[in-house]
Amino acid sequence: MTNNKTSGLTLGIVGVGLIGASLGLAHKKAKTFDRIIGVGRSQANLDEAMAMGAIDEAMSLEACAQLADVIVVCVPVSHTFAVLHAIEPHLKPNALITDAGSTKSDVIMAAKTALGDKVAQFIPAHPIAGGAQHGATAAKADLFQDKQVILCPLQENLPPAVDAINDFWLAAGARTHRMSSLQHDAVFASISHLPHILSFALMLQVANSEDASVKLGHAGAGFKDFTRIAASSPEMWRDICLANKTALLKEMDNYLSLTKMLRDIIAKEDGDALLKAFTRASVERQKWEGRS
Repeated sequence: MTNNKTSGLTLGIVGVGLIGASLGLAHKKAKTFDRIIGVGRSQANLDEAMAMGAIDEAMSLEACAQLADVIVVCVPVSHTFAVLHAIEPHLKPNALITDAGSTKSDVIMAAKTALGDKVAQFIPAHPIAGGAQHGATAAKADLFQDKQVILCPLQENLPPAVDAINDFWLAAGARTHRMSSLQHDAVFASISHLPHILSFALMLQVANSEDASVKLGHAGAGFKDFTRIAASSPEMWRDICLANKTALLKEMDNYLSLTKMLRDIIAKEDGDALLKAFTRASVERQKWEGRS
């Protein structure tokens, strides 16, 4: 699989939402596949994906598995086992599978159970790209441009298979990085899953207050920026939180301890301590932005 070179291969996309349809558009642009097949629950969404050129046709999961050389699973992580179990009997011997799940340890366990001896054909991945909107209508051909994709190869994967899936994500415009599934889940509990929890929580706090309409009527850019990701798919984030429960609870406990410390500082009117904490956060944010 090579960038910008038609290879005569067929791509199957299971779940043609924001990520899946954007992958279809990206690979259409890169011309890495001759044919792109879509699988999904909503005919209207599949029709939209075809109309916008993200997929060439829609078909059943089993039919897709029989035809596709590369399959990318873009479904909520709790559905991973069901998808892989359904396609296992129909996979082509040299077909490769990857995914776009935001958690990896649970996905790998599901893959090993569902695929058995064929798990070597599955190379787990997590694209660090997305948006608050979901569905094919939100898809963009450049969604993955210069974005990270984390690969978590299995011991069972052969190097050529890992290299091929690496090329698959590079062809979509991404930059790839490799780490273990355990490290992945710990890292993203902190920098992705916890921020979503906090965004959902703040939106709920304001929405549940008696004067919610007044507060929202005066909300400015800061509130909008902080709560933007609260518009993300509730189903997807429910699954992510439950799948990465252990790491996420640890991060939530650390965050609660820190917010309690800040609460105590404010209650004591300790301006020096508050300034010190805020300054540290501000400096670290500016240093990180400078490296980005």
